[in-house]
Amino acid sequence: MLADAPFIGFIPVRDLAAARAFYAGTLGLRVVADTPFALVLDAGGTMLRVTPVPGLDARPFTVAGWNVPDIDAAVRALAGRGVQFNRYDGMTQDEQGIWAAPGGDRVAWFTDPDGNTLSVSQPSSSRR
Repeated sequence: MLADAPFIGFIPVRDLAAARAFYAGTLGLRVVADTPFALVLDAGGTMLRVTPVPGLDARPFTVAGWNVPDIDAAVRALAGRGVQFNRYDGMTQDEQGIWAAPGGDRVAWFTDPDGNTLSVSQPSSSRR
């Protein structure tokens, strides 16, 4: 029933103004609507609703991510905008913070102002 329905993503935040500065300003997502109830963004054709919630405790796992055609370029561009990439014990990450999965996919993680973990990834099928 939902296979053909457009997906909507949700990310909880404490401060919508800080979220707008990060998601629209730093990440470059287009703002569709900005209300007291949600910051609605276009995330590559998918609706992303950044929603204020009280008492947010960010979880230690990835809540949203983007597939990119060139992860090295994406990480450099985001780092140039002030994004800091997470390092994890026990994971071999390169100097940019990119981890190569055993199957060849590459992933780098970062957090938003509320501590939500986000990622950029490049599937091995898109590498040359």
